[in-house]
Amino acid sequence: MKMVVLDGHALNPGDLSWEALGALGDLTVFDRTEQEDLAVERIGDAEILIINKFPVTASLLDRCPSVKAIFVLATGYNVVDCRAAKARGIPVCNVPAYGTAAVAQFTFGLILTLCHRIELHSHSVRQMDWTNGPDFCYWLAPQTELAGKTLGIIGFGRIGRAVGKIAKAFGMRVLAYSRSESEEGRAIGEYVSLEALLAQSDIITLHCPMTAETEYIIREETISKMKDGVMLVNTARGQLIKDADLADALKSGKLRGAALDVVSVEPIQRDNPLLGCENCILTPHIAWAPAESRRRLMDTVVENVRCWMNGTPRNVVN
Repeated sequence: MKMVVLDGHALNPGDLSWEALGALGDLTVFDRTEQEDLAVERIGDAEILIINKFPVTASLLDRCPSVKAIFVLATGYNVVDCRAAKARGIPVCNVPAYGTAAVAQFTFGLILTLCHRIELHSHSVRQMDWTNGPDFCYWLAPQTELAGKTLGIIGFGRIGRAVGKIAKAFGMRVLAYSRSESEEGRAIGEYVSLEALLAQSDIITLHCPMTAETEYIIREETISKMKDGVMLVNTARGQLIKDADLADALKSGKLRGAALDVVSVEPIQRDNPLLGCENCILTPHIAWAPAESRRRLMDTVVENVRCWMNGTPRNVVN
């Protein structure tokens, strides 16, 4: 079978191998594909389409009738028109659990950065501010202790629960808002309404999928229900936040700070108002990127393809 990867560079910039996937068929890997016309040309008569963030639209599927299965090199699959794929009998398979440890770890990296603004102080020291200063120490931003603080987690699946476990180790109270509840979750945190979470949390972190219900879950209306001085973290999907509303809240001081690994349009656009907020930490969608998690992702995609070829598809999301 012919297989095409349209945007493989993010997963494998050169430190992994496509060999195991290539052993399953005739594999062609492109680092990046920018336009649908080029995608159609590259797909050709391939039966297996593998993508990370390239949009798979109904139009693309109409123009590529040979495609029999779509495999996503990620957990999120909102870039694929799953309804159009299902109507054509095409399964869409994702990788649901490869990055739990990595994203939870990165989330707390962002939380600790907000609490201490480590990067500001490192830069200041290199600028000789400490050397030239009158005191043995100084700080450029308030320093915050996590013990006793309340962490609100929106989305309490695998990653949300992993973040909750870390929070408990720091001595934090954990609140969770989720579309479903579990005994495992109750052992980590307290399930509450969104309104209660917004009102009581000192730090809020997002770990829910992007759906019609969660799009812009953080906007002017919900921000107004938060505590003054709250901190916000997002390592999930950029479309969960209305960027302009968050920027306004950061500039007004309603939010003390935000740390975002994702934004609504990626790569971030020059006119994104968050770029003008000094109290907003921005990273380029890298929470998932440790080699260990990417290796798990690659292994799972290989197994997804193998299972589909054997007539036992798994991780089908449509």
